[in-house]
Amino acid sequence: MSQNIENLALVRHTLAHLLAKAVNELYPGTKNTIGPAIDDGFYYDFEFPADVKLSDKDLPVIEKKMKGLLKSWTKFTHKEVATDEAKEFFKDHPYKIELIEEIVKKDEKITLYTCGNFTDLCRGGHAENPAKEIPSDSFKLTRTAGAYWKGSENNKMLTRIYGLAFSTKEELDYFETMRVEAEKRDHKKLGKELKLFTISPLIGAGLPLIQPKGMIIRDEIQNYLWELHKRKGYSKVWTPHIAKEQLYITSGHAAKFGDELFKVTGGEEKFILKPMNCPHHMQIFADNQFSYRDMPVRYFEPATVYRDEKSGQLGGLTRVRSITQDDGHLFCRVSQINEEVGTIVHIIKTFYTTIGLMEDYWVRLSVRGDDKSKYLGSDEVWAQAESALEASAKENDLPYKIGKGEAAFYGPKLDFMFKDSIGREWQLATIQCDFNLPERFDLSFTNEKSEKERPVVIHRAISGSLERFLGILIEHFAGKFPVWLSPVQARIIPIAESHHEKALEVFEKMRNADIRVEVELSKDGFGKKIRQAKVEHIPYFIIIGDKDIDAKKVTLESRDAGQIGQLTDEEIITKITQEIKDRKS
Repeated sequence: MSQNIENLALVRHTLAHLLAKAVNELYPGTKNTIGPAIDDGFYYDFEFPADVKLSDKDLPVIEKKMKGLLKSWTKFTHKEVATDEAKEFFKDHPYKIELIEEIVKKDEKITLYTCGNFTDLCRGGHAENPAKEIPSDSFKLTRTAGAYWKGSENNKMLTRIYGLAFSTKEELDYFETMRVEAEKRDHKKLGKELKLFTISPLIGAGLPLIQPKGMIIRDEIQNYLWELHKRKGYSKVWTPHIAKEQLYITSGHAAKFGDELFKVTGGEEKFILKPMNCPHHMQIFADNQFSYRDMPVRYFEPATVYRDEKSGQLGGLTRVRSITQDDGHLFCRVSQINEEVGTIVHIIKTFYTTIGLMEDYWVRLSVRGDDKSKYLGSDEVWAQAESALEASAKENDLPYKIGKGEAAFYGPKLDFMFKDSIGREWQLATIQCDFNLPERFDLSFTNEKSEKERPVVIHRAISGSLERFLGILIEHFAGKFPVWLSPVQARIIPIAESHHEKALEVFEKMRNADIRVEVELSKDGFGKKIRQAKVEHIPYFIIIGDKDIDAKKVTLESRDAGQIGQLTDEEIITKITQEIKDRKS
């Protein structure tokens, strides 16, 4: 494919049409519905005739057909048509008729696009000359899946065919290699193998149980976050898991989240499992009489919130119903916004540098979209909030881009985008500027003139959801956590029973030095013990044999660097404790 093509999405959308044409020729009577471009390629949803049972094994034949048809796809033409003409053209196609009626309701133009003797209902956006611009080896069909029409369980189940598409064969091959690597790193697979978390059907999807080893990692992250915040004047608070329904009516969350809220009925009152911590923190602030001398007021709470995500969207730790946010809210004056955002940015940079995710990051300045009915507050308030956050982004030299329509319903935000070790992008940290909730809760402090002044609230989360962040960390490190995060930091492996006494002596010393250490005293062979330590990705293992006893030392081996050599007990303890202290990645 020509490297001059600016928008790969146009090519991917073109390939979706090509897929529909190939399927229609191979399986007459099939009804094609919609086929968009997606992040790594395209898909198209089909209703196949009753006697067709399509599966992944049929994809090579369809792909071959696509490549054959591509040669004749040299130009797209289009025309705008009246409703009656469009319905006549698709008279045997109920899905297209339904789409036409939706277009009419929105008072939009109805356009038909044609290429290679294939016409489809489409808004446009295609490669100008597909045969010339799309190499036949730059795309590939990958899998089939079931998909409800328009995503509703009340509608008919269709067959979705997915395809990959990139600019060149080399890019396609690279993506597939990375996908294989991603499968090896799958946090659901590694989490089970390393006993980090459990999903119990008796408890429910999206409600993960964190195992002891997983809890060590989670606690280390949470402790580090608090360490970074307590130096910056934050105070810990605690809020209950439920609140009266009225709290969320006042905040606007009841209207915003609707069916996503878990409702709890008490004896006489209606309660909601909290979907957000911010309304609770507003109440803590409101119960104090603050003056301008107290500002900013900063609250920190790693708290679990609950949202009834659709079961089909749940997966492992990355999409859950119980979401533990390393949440924080600070209440400040407008004049303090830049300084406070700067402080949060510093915390974010420090934290993600330690984790090893700061390379090639960028920030999305998420602002309001055109449909203002989705957002709380006046135009004046939004203009003030968006300009304040953009000024902070510039002052802190953040590599930001505008994301229209990506704002929270109560205010604009800075969303930090990071790439993991195999190049996948994740939205993690966020800073949100909110002029609306202080208004809804009538918050105030006393200014220099002894007048009431409305504070601004800055919402911030550094890791986002601790559950999701743990899942990302498992995949980023492929289960090979740095020493400070590793559930087991060292394992002592004596070669023979005669070395057990020395092994237990070293074990006690290391445990007293707060190193998470295990000693392997089973009757398994020495080779098997070493292999098991490597399978579990333990950073250090300490070998004790006759030569070590004679030298009054032990042999240290590293998961990452191989054999280090003979060291005294004290030298090993110093080395590992320093690595833990430095949080070396």
